[in-house]
Amino acid sequence: MASGQGHVIIPIFLLFSFAPYYITLAESIDLGGSLQTNEKDGTLSGSNPFQLNRRMKTDGKGNTISHYAMWHTEPGKFYGLRAEMSIWGSPNQENSQDSGSAIQIYCQEGEHYSLIEAGFHVSPSLYHNRDVRFFTYTTRDTKSAGCYNLQCPGFVPARGAALVPGQAISPPSIYGQADHYARLSLNKAPPVVLDPNSGDWVVYRHDLDSPSFLGHFPGQLCPGESRIQALTGFVNYLKNTHGPPMGSGQFPDDEDDKRSAYFKHIKIYDANGHARDPITTRMIKLVDRPDCYKETDFTVIINRGYIFYYGGPNGCIG
Repeated sequence: MASGQGHVIIPIFLLFSFAPYYITLAESIDLGGSLQTNEKDGTLSGSNPFQLNRRMKTDGKGNTISHYAMWHTEPGKFYGLRAEMSIWGSPNQENSQDSGSAIQIYCQEGEHYSLIEAGFHVSPSLYHNRDVRFFTYTTRDTKSAGCYNLQCPGFVPARGAALVPGQAISPPSIYGQADHYARLSLNKAPPVVLDPNSGDWVVYRHDLDSPSFLGHFPGQLCPGESRIQALTGFVNYLKNTHGPPMGSGQFPDDEDDKRSAYFKHIKIYDANGHARDPITTRMIKLVDRPDCYKETDFTVIINRGYIFYYGGPNGCIG
């Protein structure tokens, strides 16, 4: 448009204002620090709270390999997490395999870490089918085998809960067609007068008509003030076999909700029980077998909040 001064005024459009908004807040680390790879079987050793001694039901000797793709915090005073977790089935999973995702709280007391977690998995050896099921898991020392669901004293389900440990959940996501998720939180209940769960770790489901209290982990299962929080995709399988798919069974290269597993709308809790965006929380990427399973950066995207994608195909060896 010509002005009265003989100049041409050209409208300038800020194209970036129409693009997705990405911010990477976190440090990316695959294997570092005190984590060491065992050349014989590919598992991790050393001072590593994430290397859980899970025991498959088909094997009483603990000969289980675990791999994971996670974003976790450094040790500190943390009070819980909330996230939308995509639900993926695994219809061809073998009996000796376990695959899922979870919110995990590692609780440090001295040089030992205990663990409480809640999430979803497919575990044929545990349930004798391949349904996707809600699960809880506890261990008083991550170097010792713990307990799933209600196998031993640990998680206490709420009366009339909308989802109880071991219960199947459906429908799963359909690759390239449908995205299904559940929104879970696991956080320390703040000290409130007359609150029977004050000091315990409470689990809620938030994607129903109203938040539904699912139950709690007694506070003594997570001792100490130093904790590590993690959002984790994981697989477990017996040695001398191969790993199952993680997430959708595909690498998360296209960051598509209908093709890749995710944690999104991630929130972090404060000491007062308020869920907030993890704006100032330093998150650390940890993938123990990046040749088998991968994850994307921890970013914030318009309409998806703080998010990352993860997953990989079956066939991992060692």
